[in-house]
Amino acid sequence: MAEVLSQAQIDALLNSMNGGGGDSSPKKEEAPEKKYRKYDFSSPRKFTKDRLKMLSGIFDNYSRVLNTRINGLARATCEVEVEGVEEQRYFEFANALTDTMVLTSAHLNLKGEVEETPVLMYVSTPFMVSMMDRMTGGDGDVVDDLPDDYVYTDLDLKLYESLVKDFVSIMGRSWENYIQLDFEFGKVETNPTLVQLIGMDETVVLVELSAKFPNVEGRISICLPGMVLMNVFAAINADNPAKRAHEEDNSGEIMDNLRDSTLEIHAELARTSLRLGDVYRLSVGDVIDLNQKQDSPVFLRIGGNQWFDGLMGVSEKKLAVKIKEVYHNAERRDSLENEQ
Repeated sequence: MAEVLSQAQIDALLNSMNGGGGDSSPKKEEAPEKKYRKYDFSSPRKFTKDRLKMLSGIFDNYSRVLNTRINGLARATCEVEVEGVEEQRYFEFANALTDTMVLTSAHLNLKGEVEETPVLMYVSTPFMVSMMDRMTGGDGDVVDDLPDDYVYTDLDLKLYESLVKDFVSIMGRSWENYIQLDFEFGKVETNPTLVQLIGMDETVVLVELSAKFPNVEGRISICLPGMVLMNVFAAINADNPAKRAHEEDNSGEIMDNLRDSTLEIHAELARTSLRLGDVYRLSVGDVIDLNQKQDSPVFLRIGGNQWFDGLMGVSEKKLAVKIKEVYHNAERRDSLENEQ
């Protein structure tokens, strides 16, 4: 028997229908608002992601070279890695500097011309103090309460300058795959807040490296001025594409010259040994036993190296060799020659 609804149940059903179903149907979850990074049109980005990725690879090479150098100087295990490469304004980097920090300036030598705007390097105080302690015979332990406003002594500054000169001198090696660069040590600034080395609104690329000893961690910051990098990238673009275009334009001429050139090829039937007296008595019609079968391969040599082997035959009433195998592998050619 069908269930009979009460008046209250009928009223509730009518109310839910008038209200669009009430709360009986599940509400669709709203998708979270997608966040976008704000873009400052007044100061557009100068470097693409590909350029920043290229710089990351360059300084990844630098971190490995620097890691080896620090291990040798401090006689301790050190790990140096790239943490990030970011484009920003110089004031963002300068605002983090204090009057007790020590900043190193270096100048880039690009094709004989020295850039006026310096490249800046900052090494965190705990890491540098630990390294100097190791170089003077200590174990590199830095006190936990090393003050933020730690002031280097005159002796510390001499050691500091010696170390950063080494860091700067090897920086050019990481660019060798793209262009020849030299970084020249400038000077050490003991109060960078009083010296405006780069314009506050100038674009820079900040490279952050992490440096770790077993007992101390620190960081190395390298500030690359945007104008200097623009000149470097322009020089790279001027060199590499021009060379490739020049090679492509001359490729046809090069191939024509190669086709018209002569190449001396030696066909070797076999090798044997004869006494000098037998050679002296040789005459036309004599036969030399080579201990080879009739269908044995003939070796073709170019420049003294074996490149092909084939079978002796006749082509257009002339002696010829039909190529059977090409030896592209130099090691294989050498092993075959040693066996012979």
